Parts: sequence; C-alpha cells; structure tokens
Amino acid sequence: MTTETTTETSAQQYSFQAEIRQLLHLLSHSLYQNREITIRELISNASDALDKYRYEALTSGQPLEGDLRITIEPDKENRVLVIRDNGIGMTQQELIANLGTIARSGSLEFLKQAKGKGDESADLSLIGQFGVGFYSAFMLADRVEVVSRREAEVVAWRWESTGDGNFTISRVEEPQKRGTSIRLHLKEGMDEFTESVRLKYIINKYSSFVPHSIYLDDEHVNDQPPIWLEPKSNVSEEQYQSFYEYLTHFPGQKPIWHLHLAADSPFQFHSILYCPDANLERMGFGRTDHGLHLCARRILVQNDNRDLLPDYLRFLRGIVDSADLPLNVSREALQDNTVFRKMQKVITRKVLDHLETLSEENPESYEKFYREFGVILREGVTNNDGNRDRVAALLRFGSTNSAGTTGVSLKAYCDRVKAGQDQIYYACGTDQASVLRDPNLEVFRKRNVEVLLLTDPADEYVLSALGTFQDKTLVSIDAAELKLPPETEQEKSDESKEDAAKSGEPAASFDLLVGLIRESLGHLVQDVRRSERLTESVCSLVNSEGSMSTTMQRILRMNAPDFEMGRMVLEINPNASLIRRLADLAGNAENHGFIRDCSRQLHANAMIQAGLSPDGNEMAARLQDFMLQLASQKPVATP
Repeated sequence: MTTETTTETSAQQYSFQAEIRQLLHLLSHSLYQNREITIRELISNASDALDKYRYEALTSGQPLEGDLRITIEPDKENRVLVIRDNGIGMTQQELIANLGTIARSGSLEFLKQAKGKGDESADLSLIGQFGVGFYSAFMLADRVEVVSRREAEVVAWRWESTGDGNFTISRVEEPQKRGTSIRLHLKEGMDEFTESVRLKYIINKYSSFVPHSIYLDDEHVNDQPPIWLEPKSNVSEEQYQSFYEYLTHFPGQKPIWHLHLAADSPFQFHSILYCPDANLERMGFGRTDHGLHLCARRILVQNDNRDLLPDYLRFLRGIVDSADLPLNVSREALQDNTVFRKMQKVITRKVLDHLETLSEENPESYEKFYREFGVILREGVTNNDGNRDRVAALLRFGSTNSAGTTGVSLKAYCDRVKAGQDQIYYACGTDQASVLRDPNLEVFRKRNVEVLLLTDPADEYVLSALGTFQDKTLVSIDAAELKLPPETEQEKSDESKEDAAKSGEPAASFDLLVGLIRESLGHLVQDVRRSERLTESVCSLVNSEGSMSTTMQRILRMNAPDFEMGRMVLEINPNASLIRRLADLAGNAENHGFIRDCSRQLHANAMIQAGLSPDGNEMAARLQDFMLQLASQKPVATP
C-alpha cells in the first residue's frame, strides 16, 4: 500500500467562503441520502480531471502521457482511503478557488472556457459540474487531504481541512506525479470503506460506465462498456446480450427483443431497453416494481426510476442516459419533473412504434411477447397518457374466426366486418369452450358474424373502458343494446324459406305465452321478450341496457358477496319446439298453472347456462313434479 509522504513549507491557512459549517452539515446529513455516494462523487471528479487533461493535450497538439486511470487504494490498517487520478491536476490558485468556495465547479468553469474559445463541439461531457461533490468527502472523513500537481508545474500543492471552516495550502517539496490524490482519514464507524468487496460493489453500482479505467487492488473493475452511447450499427448481438445479463443479473437469459434509442429533442438522451423473456407477475411474484437505470453522463443517478415509463410498460428493463437532466446539486433527484414527463412521452412513443412494427413484421415474436406481457400492456387502455388507441390496436383476442393462437387485433376485426355493422361483438366466459356454448352465439354462427372470445375478466373490463374502436361500439353478445348488421338479400331469402317450412305460431298465442311467463317470473327478471339472437336454444338471459356482462357481474358477486346483480331480460325463441307447444297450450286457461311452472324452470335453465345459480330446492321440487306428471301418463303394464 502506497502512502503519501510530503514535506510542508510555509503552510498557509484560509477560510472557506460562505457559512461553511452549516453548509458542510447540510451536505453531510441532508443533501445526500447515503454515504456511499461519496465514492461516486470523487470518482466522477477524477474522471473529469482525466477528460480535461486529454482535452488540453489534444487541443495543444501534445501527446498523451501514460495510461489514463483512476486508482482506489484502501488502507485498512490506518483507516485511510485514497482516490487517485493522473489527470490534469490543480495549481495552488485552483485549489484555493475550486476547493475553497462552496458550489464553485471547476468542471463547469473549464467547460465555459472551452466554449469561450469557440470550441462549441468540444468532446467534453464532464460529470462534476455541480461543485459540491467533493465536499461529500466529509460524510466519511474527519480530515481530508488533497495533493495535486499540474503537468507544467514544478511542485505539487497540498490542501487539507477538517471541515471546521478553514483549510490550509502548503507546497509539497518531494516529487509528485501529475494528477490528484484525495486521502480520506475515515471517521469512526466507517471502516467498511476500506473493504475491497464493499468498494467494488459501490463502483459497480454507480460508476461502471465511467469512461476511464478504475483499478482497485490492481483489478480493472469497470470493464462494462457503455454500449448505449454507440451507434446501433457498432454494437453486436453479443454485446447486447452481455449488457442485458449485466442489468438483470440473469446469466444466459435472453430477452425477447431490445430497442436501442437516441433522441435529441426535446431532451438529449441515449437508451437501451429490453423486454425479458418471462413475466414474473404471471409467476406469482407480485407486481413488478423495478424501474430503469437512470444515468447522467454515464453516472448512475437512480437504479429503479419508475417515472420514465408508464405503468403498462413496467416490465421493460434498461438504461437511460442524458446530459440534460436538471438534477439538484446532489445528483439524486430532478429539480423539474416535467423533464421526466417529456422523456417518458418520447420513450413510450418509441416503444409503441417498435411493438407495432414487431406485430406486423415478426408475428411469431410478437405472439411470444403478447403471451407473456399482454396482461400488463392492456392496462394502457385505461392510462391517461394519450396512447389509448395505440395500445388497443396492439391487443389480441380469441375469435370465432381466428385459427391463430394469439388471436386477432381489433383492427383486423374491423377490416372484415359485414356491411352496415356498427358494433364489435364479444362474448365472455371462464374458458373458450364454455364461451362457445353460449346460446347467444347462435345467430352469429348462423350469419357468420365474427365474435371476440374473452376468457379473462380483465379483457372485458378493458374493452368496456375502451368503449369504441374505429368508430365502432364494443358490445357484449348478451347486452340489450346489441344490434346485428342488416341482413343480406341472400340471408333474407334463406330466412323466408325457413319460415315457410314452419307452421308458425299464432301471434296472439305467442303474445299470451310471453305475458304468462312475465307474470310468473315477476321481479326475477326485468322483462320477457321475443329473441332475435336465438336460433336453436329455447331461451336465454341477456343484460339490460348499460349493464356489465353476466360474466363480469358473476365474478364481482363471487368477490363481493354484497354485490347485487342487475335484473336480466329473458329472451324467448319463438321457433323452438317447446315454445311453440307452450304457445298452443296457452289458449286453454286450464294449462296456465303448468305454463307458470315451465316458465320458472325455463328461467332456472337460462341461469345455469349463464353460469348463475338458481334456487336449488325450488328447482328440485319442480322437476320432481314434472317427472310425476310424465310418469302418471305412462302405462303400468305392457299392452
């Protein structure tokens, strides 16, 4: 372990500008949220010193001398931590100016001078432009020494302070290499910052992408390149994969896709986003709460920022790096949240653009994506960020006309609707087989009208929230407001032939039957009426106008016992054989009691078909009476 041995001559004492005691207290206890930030800040300052040296060498035509690097030297025995660089170094006056004035940024001054020389395109992305990062050293140390030498200077200078409002400057007589070394004499209880394992963790967490090599115990510890700053054409698939593994800590796991972004307006940023290959929320791990890594000039600011993406894209992993973030002086928070909102808008638009392209050009990959993350993506329909219709176009649903496993999009559905069809129809159930047994589907099958098949209650909620798509209303097949498309001439002709083949029930008899059924059911239903949607089944229950589907109401009742389902409408198929027979019997008043019993049983049957539970005891007693009536009509002995 190397140690600094210096010979002082005529040490001179100076006073800090401003109320140093109060400011250092603020910096040490309030401004920074955790003490490891000190390492990040001092490494950032060292990186700036290297950048400044490289810039001056290039602009003066002088060759670079030596391998530019940052060295971390923990001394556990003496409880000292040294952070050293071989960058530009500081003169006596620069030490006084840069380390003697709170909030004066040497990096910012250097950048202004470079711009002032007309070098607007100078390749400088200096990190430490806030001027207070150095003072975070007093969070860890009760005494700080800085030894620095400019390459052109003969001597080095030593700055020292205990943070009590004063500092001293003295000349170092013994030869010193170019650059700056900061010696932190650690406070009691700060021994962890001499542990190599702890220091390596901090460096990897915050400073992995510093553009200069960082060495700890002779090990190069920041060997992950910032590939997001490179043009996409310069980055290989192996590099993308390696960086994904670095971000997620899942070796060997491959993302479904990645997106490499760069933007200049309204804010400059670079980003790489990844879509994982599995949705942890579907595996029972709870809501995903990770965010994106947010960097300012390659230095980590937040490793779980959740403001750069809307909730419905929360499954994405990645990094966003910007030089335009209006951070506060601690670099731990944004001063203006409107920046996040604007950046989120750009990033979200780019992601949705990518998903649209993926769905069109690589359906197989999109199918895999949607199978995992469609349940989260669909939340975007209810998100108030202006992308409702774009998200809706990315959703996929089962369909009576779809042979694919992913289903169909709403756009594909609308592209093939029948002439005059103003509604998008959907049916709900616990599984596709049960949905296909819904009697309300009969007329759609007969007329070959496509119906979306929803087996997830959340899908119905999403479509209800969406309301319309491409000027077509989304409606459940058991809704009162269902409107079938106009019949074609061929359909009218076929229906006329069917009607002619049937004897047809007298209108008065059918109306009388409907009246008897309505009277029998009373408050159990909202109404009884002739059905236009049944072709085979005897009857079915449909919802009154404005109600949720039966499936949704059933689920709400299961989860909230106090929930009361709305009264439904019983629709009767006038062409069903049973209904035609009951209509014939209705003309005889002696049959009305039997018809009332049949009415209650028809209602119970319709409830069972809709997934609802009728009164079991009442139904059992009624069925026994029916069986007794039938049994009494059977001969006792064989004729």
